[in-house]
Amino acid sequence: MGTSKAELVELLQSNKKQFDEIILDFLPRTSRTKEIAELYQMMRDYPSRGGKGLRGSMCLFWCELFGGRKRDSLMTAAALELFQNWILIHDDIEDQSDLRRGLPALHKRFGIELAINTGDALHGKMWEFLVQNRKLLGSDLCLDVSAEFAKMLNETTEGQQMELSWNKNNNWDIKEKDYLLMVTKKSAWYTCISPARLGILAAYAKKGKIDKSVRRAMDEVISFGTNLGKSFQIIDDMLNLVAEESKYGKEILGDLFEGKRTLMMIHLLANVDEEKKKNIIAILSKPREEKTIEEMRSVFDLMKQTGSIDYAKKVAANLSKKALDEFDRIVSIQKLKLGKSYHTTKSLIEYLVARDYLLYPVDSSLSEVKWKTLRFQGKLKRPLCSTRLSTVAQQISEASSEDSCLKMPI
Repeated sequence: MGTSKAELVELLQSNKKQFDEIILDFLPRTSRTKEIAELYQMMRDYPSRGGKGLRGSMCLFWCELFGGRKRDSLMTAAALELFQNWILIHDDIEDQSDLRRGLPALHKRFGIELAINTGDALHGKMWEFLVQNRKLLGSDLCLDVSAEFAKMLNETTEGQQMELSWNKNNNWDIKEKDYLLMVTKKSAWYTCISPARLGILAAYAKKGKIDKSVRRAMDEVISFGTNLGKSFQIIDDMLNLVAEESKYGKEILGDLFEGKRTLMMIHLLANVDEEKKKNIIAILSKPREEKTIEEMRSVFDLMKQTGSIDYAKKVAANLSKKALDEFDRIVSIQKLKLGKSYHTTKSLIEYLVARDYLLYPVDSSLSEVKWKTLRFQGKLKRPLCSTRLSTVAQQISEASSEDSCLKMPI
């Protein structure tokens, strides 16, 4: 029997609370020097904003799927969430984003220079955090985990370089294969591939040397995670167009304002006549501040008319099916148990590609009021997470039971 959506969401929330407590306990709180104290508060900003903790939970679930214990992967999973936070600070600056998790992006609150420095500071803390992981995993496995983080960072920045270069050079001659390579690097590695591989590594914290069959499973995860990650990002791009801002937590139509080359945009430009194509490119090539809601709406309407969003849905669905098939193949080859960890992991995979933000049918028309309030005006408010902090040692101690992370009926 599988895990229900409600059970999965509850489990994700529980995991996220643990990640937040571990990270916020680890990060410095204050300093006698005013400027440094301000840095510390900025470092705690994004980690305090909530979120789902999908990447950290992916790591935990794959660890248990391979017979590991939650406590052995908890630090690694929290480090993934720390990675997510610092890299998003830089990403928001590079994309000139207004919102992050329903609040002004860090550079909108404190300025670009201080936000960059905060991202750098969190980056350094991530590696410091991973060094402490040696106490749980041992020196050799800790080195393997750090190497995976380095690989993940390399892939992510290469993908980001591709996308930023397209924007900077005003390059609209982007093919579908180019987009899929970019999202594999930028999104799939740190959302799906590395979290799963890190979970497998952590599963062997107390089992001794990792053998060839496990290394083979880690290699097979690359294909699985690539398909899942590509589907995840395509859906995320769709959500940017059709989701409700208060639930999505980012600026709706932000990708159009930023001129992002999404699968829908590539399909649109390939399926309109030359005159319309030139007009679309002219609109999207304007500086962000010169673009209007009406222009963005006209581009979005053309996407609907040409079937670009429906096309993206089909591509995402095909990739999702491939990922699920590959997941079951890995489980079969590795002779893993079809118990609650299997069902929970599979439910998370399905959740990643069937998120609940698609509140508007693609062919529905949004109200004028909604369209006029799409761009961030500095008026959105959401309280910060106010979790009670506890020590990392306490968290790991609480997770010592093998069944501690799966207390819901499956």
